[in-house]
Amino acid sequence: MISYCECHDNNTLWDKLGLSAPDADIPEREAMQRLALTIVLTSQGIPFLFEGTEFLHSKKGIDNSFNSGDSINAIDWSVKKERLPLVEYLRSLIALRKEHPAFRMTSAEQIRLYLHFEPAPESCIAYTLNGAAVHDGWGKIYIAFNGSGVPEALPLPPGDWQESPLTGGAGATTRSGALEIPAYSAAILYR
Repeated sequence: MISYCECHDNNTLWDKLGLSAPDADIPEREAMQRLALTIVLTSQGIPFLFEGTEFLHSKKGIDNSFNSGDSINAIDWSVKKERLPLVEYLRSLIALRKEHPAFRMTSAEQIRLYLHFEPAPESCIAYTLNGAAVHDGWGKIYIAFNGSGVPEALPLPPGDWQESPLTGGAGATTRSGALEIPAYSAAILYR
């Protein structure tokens, strides 16, 4: 399976977010883009990333750009400097995926056995991965995604969870068996 949220056909993710969330401000749309990329890179299967997604590449709203030329299709590398935090975040996600085999199980049977969905509000998705079963240094991994525009509280499975340094700056907090996760963000915890 290939996991992706944008490709060369149709709108870029940044442009899609502008169309689907026209009232969202730039920081909200950046958070949505970051969340989408986190979902792709922590999902099972092969992740596919479109050129320039790490610095919010836009085709200026042209969805079918096969004949639009460089003014629409070219990568504006100068934007990379402005978006360096997202570039570094994506680099860290790729490193996390490479370091932890639980994010890249090798068969559908492993996924059926070692991925378990957890209780979560309607606007969230939460699941655990049995890292120990696939020889990961993190014995158990808890991943949560909040796709809503408000913070959400999720029950945590029992155990002493630590937040991944990757998502530690997202503002998620844990206390007494619960996870508070900010709007449009992800949390990755392990034990």
